[in-house]
Amino acid sequence: MGLRSTRIRGPLGRILAAVLLGATALTGCGPTANVVTDVGATGGTPVRGGTATMALPPAASPNWIFPIGAPGYLATYNKAIQNLLFLPLYTAEKKGDALTMDSPRNLAEQPRYSDGNKTVTITLKKGYTWSDGVPVTTRDVKFWFDLIKGNKKEWAGYSPSLMPDDVTAFETVDDRTFRLRLDRAYNPAWFTGNQLDSFLALPVHAWNPQNEDPKTAFARLTQHAKQFSQFATDPLWKTVNGPWTIEKWNTSGQVSLVPNKNYRGPDKPHLDRVVFKPFTTADSEFNVLRAGGVDYGYIPPSVMAQSAKFKEMGYRIDPWDGWAITYIVLNFNHPTAGPLLRQSYLRQALQYLIDQKSISKVIWHGSAAPTLGPVPAGLLDGEPYPYDPEQAKRLLAAHGWADRDGTLRCVRPGTGAAECGTGVKDGQELRLSLLSQSGSTETSNTMQAIKSEFGKAGITLDIRQQPLNTVLGTTVPCKKDEPICGEWQLGFFGTQGSWYFPTDPSGEKLFATNAPSNMGNWSDPRTDRLIRDTEYSDAPAAMRDYGREVARQLPVLWTPNPAYQVSAIRNDLRGIDQNVTLTLAPQDWYFVTKDGAGK
Repeated sequence: MGLRSTRIRGPLGRILAAVLLGATALTGCGPTANVVTDVGATGGTPVRGGTATMALPPAASPNWIFPIGAPGYLATYNKAIQNLLFLPLYTAEKKGDALTMDSPRNLAEQPRYSDGNKTVTITLKKGYTWSDGVPVTTRDVKFWFDLIKGNKKEWAGYSPSLMPDDVTAFETVDDRTFRLRLDRAYNPAWFTGNQLDSFLALPVHAWNPQNEDPKTAFARLTQHAKQFSQFATDPLWKTVNGPWTIEKWNTSGQVSLVPNKNYRGPDKPHLDRVVFKPFTTADSEFNVLRAGGVDYGYIPPSVMAQSAKFKEMGYRIDPWDGWAITYIVLNFNHPTAGPLLRQSYLRQALQYLIDQKSISKVIWHGSAAPTLGPVPAGLLDGEPYPYDPEQAKRLLAAHGWADRDGTLRCVRPGTGAAECGTGVKDGQELRLSLLSQSGSTETSNTMQAIKSEFGKAGITLDIRQQPLNTVLGTTVPCKKDEPICGEWQLGFFGTQGSWYFPTDPSGEKLFATNAPSNMGNWSDPRTDRLIRDTEYSDAPAAMRDYGREVARQLPVLWTPNPAYQVSAIRNDLRGIDQNVTLTLAPQDWYFVTKDGAGK
């Protein structure tokens, strides 16, 4: 999930400055040759060819290929693989210790803002074609735009009043240039980083040869996207403009990609093949890694003490940090838990019971750090509700909760300042249920630690674990009368971080009313206003005020933010840049050898 971290190397002030400069640049084209950075190893002679196998996160398997996201299919690995097949117009990447939207991988040149930031003109780069040789044109971008505009409520990226609502007109200038007329002036850094990052070109000649209307075309494409077993054979997914094309995609989630021979970008693949391999648990991945079965894997934090052995085996170790936050989602629309969770004092008490520092140090072995609020921790200046179990107990007692046979129950129902709150019944037990992703020892132990602390305060927490795709498919935004709203109360999908931001860490997709990834259905007018301020203004105070307010409001419970993974990479596999936004660029990967023989 998306898509940021307290552990990004380098001062965050410089990162944000670079984000703004990169996003608002008016010119710039990609280089004509590969430019790759690498993690760690040096020396050796580059060779062309070979197969590199990368381990996927535990209990995670790619299950969505259509590059228009659907609710329940928002895992970061889905998007990362899609972007290797269908190029975004703009993608965030790290340059030194900065983030920028001016990437050589972009399908388009940098956007040009005019008319007081109410008009954006975009030109596609020259020479790009689809894998069947047909040129990529503005008609393909218009096809994508028409699909999301005509089916915005089915698009997981939709937030009311934002894309596509904030575009009043899409004007085609010529085959390579189009113009967007906006409904008002926007902060260019925000609009480039958080709106234009969604833009794609989709092959209209191959995907809509009959010129169907957007609703009919979208329904047909979505139906194909649900045929998981046919991703590798369906002709629709063979027409790509990225550096890779699908070789195999089996129902267990293992994906094999091979180079797109007609790719026209600057970063043509060096390898013959890249394989993304799923594992049911981190322990099973570790066993395969230890046996040399993957080239690019990860070490569970619980066995970090063995990292020296992996270095002896020819691996280099490097934490993959992310521009992210991690949290437990609260379902405010659940029929019984919702009234409890809507009580601000109760959310505060729950947060006071989460010992983020100890969990980060003991359970995550230092590979996680506390999440302080809705933006990466380096952008906030304090923790509003640090671990304080006594304060949690005082809050609950002051609002009408008392111990009855070891369990807290409401003994003063009502809406007064010293009562349990609206919708909480007399004698109601303080009991909650948490749906958490499986496959990670650290996540399991984190949830057990939280359960223990809750229990000491008299709160019962029932935990059940399911694979990540199941959790993501269940913890979706819902209305009170929808059956799925009664299936979960609290949810966790943050073993690799819960949410990875685009360049600008604003909250329009997370905490705005009716936002697409507002899984818990949070709605607060002040939060909405502060989010809008970050969209319209580039003043540093806008992001600071939003971060402080939402950290205080607790629309979710903040939990330790882990590194995406502690990577173990074969020393002879090079060209890897662990991007903080979790994009992948296996086209840059290559093997080296000292004797001239490839892998």
